[in-house]
Amino acid sequence: MNRIDRLTAILIHLQTKKVVRAEEIAERFEMSLRTVYRDVKALMEAGVPIGSEAGKGYFIVDGYHLPPVMFTQDEANSMLLAAKVVEKVADKSVSEAFSSALHKIKSVLPDAGKDHLENLDAHIEFGRTSQGEPLVASKYLADIQRAIAGRDSLRIDYQNSNEQASSRIVEPIGLFYYGMAWHLIAWCRMRNSYRDFRTDRIQALHNEGDKFDPRNLLSLQEYLTTIVQANREVHRVVVSFDESIAKFARQSRYYHGFASEEVADGRVRMNFLSSCLHSLCRWLLTYGNMVEVESPDEAKDLIVDLIEELSAHYTQPVAR
Repeated sequence: MNRIDRLTAILIHLQTKKVVRAEEIAERFEMSLRTVYRDVKALMEAGVPIGSEAGKGYFIVDGYHLPPVMFTQDEANSMLLAAKVVEKVADKSVSEAFSSALHKIKSVLPDAGKDHLENLDAHIEFGRTSQGEPLVASKYLADIQRAIAGRDSLRIDYQNSNEQASSRIVEPIGLFYYGMAWHLIAWCRMRNSYRDFRTDRIQALHNEGDKFDPRNLLSLQEYLTTIVQANREVHRVVVSFDESIAKFARQSRYYHGFASEEVADGRVRMNFLSSCLHSLCRWLLTYGNMVEVESPDEAKDLIVDLIEELSAHYTQPVAR
């Protein structure tokens, strides 16, 4: 990135927050703090009203705004790719907003850029589940995001996995995607503890207009850390399937703690979080040499033990 492009990028970055630390700019653009100070000084000398506050960072004086009307082709391409993902893993409230934002981006592209995106659009797809169903059936993601940002409590009508219904007021701390669904992590006033709510099981949602103090709650990252620490016996297992039989593994993978997958070079790598390593390894044995356990070593050793056990069982002398 040449200096003119970097100065423009720094100016745009300064407009994304009220206050931006010099260290943050240095990290994003991979440069020294000395270069940051020099570039900010150059922007100020060019007439950009940048203020600074000791110990906090830089800020743009109120009233000044430079709209980022120019997008590179790679930036526009990345937004198109993200739109495909959003369409499948988000709900209607979010996908419609993202689609609107993408149209605004297209409107400021040159004609060649617009044609490029139109041609690219038909060549990118994001798959659905093996049953062909949408990945998520929620319709409240946009409302939940607004409540998280605004620190608003929510009243939700919720139906759990046993189809038991309840109404409760929660204080949302974050959204977390796993198990093919979005989960609302929140402090539940009814249970007086943190709870994990699948958003596709929320039957109704209402913003109470009641602000809560986030200082009394864990951050989403702190919550997830406590969950990991509380479940140290959960094993993270990485397994590689031959692509030809992966479709069969997908049909029953959720019974064994499936978390995610990626496809590369004719192999399907799946990640599992299993609380019963023995059961997972027995299931993997049914796929013979079409599957390979990549990690951990404990799972590999268990596979070998199970094979030796079967071998000994079938090679022992037959009683007459």
